[in-house]
Amino acid sequence: MENSRIDLPIGVTLDRFIKSNENEYIGAVGAFSQLLRDIALAAKVVNRELNKAGLIDIMGNAGIYNSGGDEQKKLDLLANTRFIRALSKGGEVCGIISEENESFIDLENNGKYIVAIDPLDGSSNIDVNVSVGTIFSIYKRKSDFGKPLSEFDFLQKGRDQKAAGYILFGPSSMLVYTTGNGVNGFTYEPSLGEFILSNINITCSQNGSIYSINEGLSKSIKDYKIINYLDFCKESGYTARYIGSLVADFHRNLLKGGVYLYPPTNKFPNGKLRLMFEANALAFVIEQAGGKARNGEMDILDIQPTTIHQTTPLYIGSSDMVDKIEMPSL
Repeated sequence: MENSRIDLPIGVTLDRFIKSNENEYIGAVGAFSQLLRDIALAAKVVNRELNKAGLIDIMGNAGIYNSGGDEQKKLDLLANTRFIRALSKGGEVCGIISEENESFIDLENNGKYIVAIDPLDGSSNIDVNVSVGTIFSIYKRKSDFGKPLSEFDFLQKGRDQKAAGYILFGPSSMLVYTTGNGVNGFTYEPSLGEFILSNINITCSQNGSIYSINEGLSKSIKDYKIINYLDFCKESGYTARYIGSLVADFHRNLLKGGVYLYPPTNKFPNGKLRLMFEANALAFVIEQAGGKARNGEMDILDIQPTTIHQTTPLYIGSSDMVDKIEMPSL
């Protein structure tokens, strides 16, 4: 089916936007549209919980660790529960993988779609009231209907994504997503309880002057290309901006032009960010916006995952800036 995109003016609701563009989605039978609505509903619930986090006992550590060794926050677990519950109820999703769960969840239905989700990225910033986010990817199942799911259904390249996006919970909350036909952003209007189209056909500038990296890692970086690139940024008078919430850093660079870097380090020689939960989704978004995402050797979207919790280095943002990182000399 050819895409027949209907562009709508700023101010329309997410629900109307989805319905008006439904024939750009796979099959155009309504299931994919409902799946996006389910994600939006869970985002509203999580937004509500985050807004009252300082008033009730849902901040701080939960006392357990995820598979990456990160101590989980209470809000990590709450967001994970909310998204899994919303995705489980509609019947469109047959399987879910989450950064907060060790293995995949087989919903044992005939749903068409697989969802990979980082329910609350940047949760270490929750206690200090800094922006956090949710990152999601949507794939089609590979196994036959009626058969149990296996890792085969989940270990798909980023190029196989049918949709991807993120929700930024900040001074205003936004849902940004792509179905492979451009990137659009929706801002949450709490008095209406609706996500409203606010950013149409988002594009990332080809170049920029912002670089985002945890420079506290600089002594641990052994890749000379990254060290040279950081020197180049400083000599060029670029601006360093690093929040420590991937969604927030990515969103700023997407809109303003810039690059985010998380290289291999002594502690994380294969990178720290999760391919399936973070890198693939944001790589799909940035490519649709005209930017690039690489691991230092290849496009993120071309990596064949071998495990659900696989990690990767990530260089993502304005295309010229990403290209320059891999130059042998500057």
